[in-house]
Amino acid sequence: MAKYISWIGILFIIFSTGCTNTSSTLGSPPTISADLQPSLPATLAVSQPTIAVSPTPTNQPVLHPMSIPAMRAGEYPGSEIYIERELDRGLNYRRYYAYYYSDELKIFGLLTIPESPMPSIGWPAIVFNHGYIPPDDYRTTERYINYVDRLATSGYIVFRIDYRGHDRSEGEARGAYGDPGYEIDVLNAIASIKKHPSVNPDRIGLWGHSMGGYLSLRAMVITKDVRAGVIWAGVVASYPEMLYNWRRTGPFTASPSSRGGGWRDAWITEYGTPEQNPEFWNSVSATNYLGDLSGPLQLHHGTADKDVPLEFSIRLAELARFAGKPADLYTYEGDNHNISKYFSLAMDRTITFYDDYLK
Repeated sequence: MAKYISWIGILFIIFSTGCTNTSSTLGSPPTISADLQPSLPATLAVSQPTIAVSPTPTNQPVLHPMSIPAMRAGEYPGSEIYIERELDRGLNYRRYYAYYYSDELKIFGLLTIPESPMPSIGWPAIVFNHGYIPPDDYRTTERYINYVDRLATSGYIVFRIDYRGHDRSEGEARGAYGDPGYEIDVLNAIASIKKHPSVNPDRIGLWGHSMGGYLSLRAMVITKDVRAGVIWAGVVASYPEMLYNWRRTGPFTASPSSRGGGWRDAWITEYGTPEQNPEFWNSVSATNYLGDLSGPLQLHHGTADKDVPLEFSIRLAELARFAGKPADLYTYEGDNHNISKYFSLAMDRTITFYDDYLK
């Protein structure tokens, strides 16, 4: 049965013994008790990251391009969204193959627009950030079809972007975790959807799955233009936790990216370990800037996820609350990385959340 953890309630931490992707590093899963007071998991291999509204690294003469301060200093003007062709219609919405510009690159995506009369204040819009799919296998009109359909039929403009190097999008796919390119595409997509004549620019949401959750969380501490964010099974840990505690099934492997998976070794060689240079590792971690979240979060995670540790979402929910930000966390007993078993329930909760904050 799905379990709900509200932002004003007591956080209950639950792990199933089936979460093999975390057990080798994080120890035995803790159990839940109605008598427990909220506390941080004691099994993490790294120390609690410091939360600050606007920390500034002190050891670096030049900010790393992946650092939150460096990304905040960037410009993300977006562009008009151009329609290349119309696709088959949905139940109550129209579908378009569209593109916008990011870093002077043409970035494609799937755009949906409701067919019902537009509200006087314009439609709310959701920028949809998909998870990792090998760029050479990715196709704009494939994957996440049911996810987009549920949001589109619920009265939202949805813009599911392709990221650079995916399908027909220009540029090189260099992965999300060691290169700022995908994040720049997300930030320009936000700016672009705000320009759409049918969109209310003050009612923009983000949806992200897995790697897309990582991109969504970072966007919400970089820009103030996002009113609410939903993350499913997100890679939402600090970089030290990703470095030490992200172990997939089998031997240790680099985090899934595309052609840019070597950030771990490169960064340790250049900047030292998190223990040696905490300023650098804090500067690139969105979890160190949660006091600046642009809106409330809703998190979803299956307890049997073998790709991304459940504890990443638990930790984020708790840190966001410590920073004074609303964060709801739902866990789904025995469910996988895609929350396939409880998909309908998770989507119902997602849409209710967006209705509360975007409509």
